[in-house]
Amino acid sequence: MKEKLLIILFLIPVLLFSQKKQPKIGLVLSGGGAKGFAHIGVLKEIERAGIKLDYIGGTSMGAIIGGLYAAGYSADQLEKIIIETDFYTLLQDKLPRSSKPFFEKELGEKHAISFPFINGKISFPRGVSKGQNILNFFTELLHPVEKITNFKKLPIPFFCIATDVETGEEVVLEKGFLPLALRASGSFPTLLNPVELDGKLLIDGGVANNFPVDIMKKKGIDIIIGVDVEGRLYKKEKLTSVLSILNQIVSYRMYAKSNLEKKITDIYLHPKITDYSVVDFAKSKEILKKGEEVTLKFRAVFEELAKKQRVKKKKKGIEIRSKKIKVDKIIISGIKNYTRAYVLGKLKIQQGDSLFVREISQKIDFLSATKNYERVDYHLKKTAKGTSLYFNLIESKDRTNLRLGVHYDFLYKSGLLVNYYHKSLLGKNDVLSMNAVLGDNLRYNLNYFVDNGFYTSYGFRSRYNHFNTAAPFSGINTVSRINLNYTDFTNQVFIQTAFSRKFTVGLGAEYKKINVTTETLASSNNNITTFDNSSYFNLFSYLKLDTYNHKYFATKGFYANIGAKWYVTSTDFSNNFSKFLQLKGKLGVATSIGKDFIFRYTSEAGFTLDTPTSTVFDFYLGGINQNYINTFVPFYGYEFGELSNKAFLKLEFLFRYQFVENHYATFIANYARLDKNVFRDINIFKGIKSGYAIGYSINTLIGPVELKYSWSPDTNKNYWTFNLGFWF
Repeated sequence: MKEKLLIILFLIPVLLFSQKKQPKIGLVLSGGGAKGFAHIGVLKEIERAGIKLDYIGGTSMGAIIGGLYAAGYSADQLEKIIIETDFYTLLQDKLPRSSKPFFEKELGEKHAISFPFINGKISFPRGVSKGQNILNFFTELLHPVEKITNFKKLPIPFFCIATDVETGEEVVLEKGFLPLALRASGSFPTLLNPVELDGKLLIDGGVANNFPVDIMKKKGIDIIIGVDVEGRLYKKEKLTSVLSILNQIVSYRMYAKSNLEKKITDIYLHPKITDYSVVDFAKSKEILKKGEEVTLKFRAVFEELAKKQRVKKKKKGIEIRSKKIKVDKIIISGIKNYTRAYVLGKLKIQQGDSLFVREISQKIDFLSATKNYERVDYHLKKTAKGTSLYFNLIESKDRTNLRLGVHYDFLYKSGLLVNYYHKSLLGKNDVLSMNAVLGDNLRYNLNYFVDNGFYTSYGFRSRYNHFNTAAPFSGINTVSRINLNYTDFTNQVFIQTAFSRKFTVGLGAEYKKINVTTETLASSNNNITTFDNSSYFNLFSYLKLDTYNHKYFATKGFYANIGAKWYVTSTDFSNNFSKFLQLKGKLGVATSIGKDFIFRYTSEAGFTLDTPTSTVFDFYLGGINQNYINTFVPFYGYEFGELSNKAFLKLEFLFRYQFVENHYATFIANYARLDKNVFRDINIFKGIKSGYAIGYSINTLIGPVELKYSWSPDTNKNYWTFNLGFWF
């Protein structure tokens, strides 16, 4: 009975008004995060009734749904978009590992904690996410109307609300770049970074005006349909997280103002969504249904309104384009600390390329992965020759970081990694990374690199590495093990460039000082036996590829690291040095078999051409560490450095099963052949060494934690190994 009475009360003013003239109808959609999906259910009923909307206004999620609808999307298209979109990934700005620069893949995945510095002080991010993925998403969807910068000229005139952080006042957005306006209106405090627009720093419009009916009244609209998806203040029992408390604080003012807006709304709809939260994106279908349900009570009102609209202009729809766009010109603004070549090199776009709009967004991932930019805007403009692509860059002020990591293994023992990371230190495009490892074996690794994108890049590396361990020894019958003291000091200068936009190739020169000693083999006149204590001057080249989707637990992708090093001259500790060349390469592929089963195949080989006088440059296989240097190679089933010769060939088969998220069971089989020349016989399987391992691994915040049991049927020996944290 109450519902019928409400409908009659709504119909009376509609009927009276409509006798005079055709009513102008406006739709106002409130903010509410994921609860705003209910707006689509209301839009479906509005379409079914045949109502022509003359204006749409909204805040936050209401702005996003309303803006897309005003641009030409139908309610059914919007429903398909929200159901198929992973909003959690969008909000977190997750980027595939393949988008990271080589420098970051090699040196940047070793840290558990990062402290950014701005102007010499520790800074904290403005939000959990920069919102780049969301901006890309809006730009793709609104590409067909990107020429329209006055929102009144959209298929349905539109406005949205944001909040000025400095003053707390509402900002009505009616002009400009529509994707950026929607991004600003939906910038929920602490979840998404604020948006700087026209000299103002903007956050979620819900803080100032979550239900902007008063703004719609000023547009000369006769009848306002308002859809309110606001919830209610939480009871203290439910205030159990930072997000819930922040949402409660923001809601005080919001609800007070919205109560006033409700009173001037002609047709007020409030879907029953109090049981849902602002981040219930996975429940999109349920929430959308709630929007449909609430409109059933107003079906008669909507139908009557539609009848009174005698003149109806057909709404211009949007078609998702699948045609490639030829880019004839690229214009970039906002360049300060990085050159045009650097930007284009990271974007992997050149003039003359033909791209889908979706591909442009995906290529922005490569630029975002550098972490050098707060925001990247783009739009397209047709020309006589093709299409011009415009980028506007806002560079990050965060150029210095202090990063920490921890690790423990049986070779290097305990270690604390302290990394100093500085961008734009000496000039444009450069980055300095300085690793100092404090613990049982002091080490450092310094890398300076100038990344010139498509053009030739260059850099300098310096490394000091030291370890002391018990190692197998076969030089004297009475001695089977020695206490090995190994020190390596290496400095390199190099140039490199991208090849085919996937591979990195480089060459350079190296100074290497090696000191290898033991106190186990003492003599009457010397307590230390020295195997090598020489400086070497070398030339080297390399080719690298890394498309693994995870450094330690890859489920797909390829890996290649092939290098050559020519030892040209030496200070010659043993006074009989002769030049020699070493080749070493590693190839890998990872793939998923089913949902939780992963297979990874790796092949590795090393060859020495000519014969070095020092056995230090033999290839040494054994142990399971992933941070070996020079000619040491991991091999399950044998001790560290137990197998050695001038050349080797190794195959590894890894089977991994994820039985719980981030928990893995692993089986590994590896096989190797060592000789002065592993291919000198026709029978390359002669003298094959084999080893196996089973293990349990956890992927944690500080890196992989692994316990493995390995053995070899060749020796009937077995070993337990434990590793904690990122490898460095």
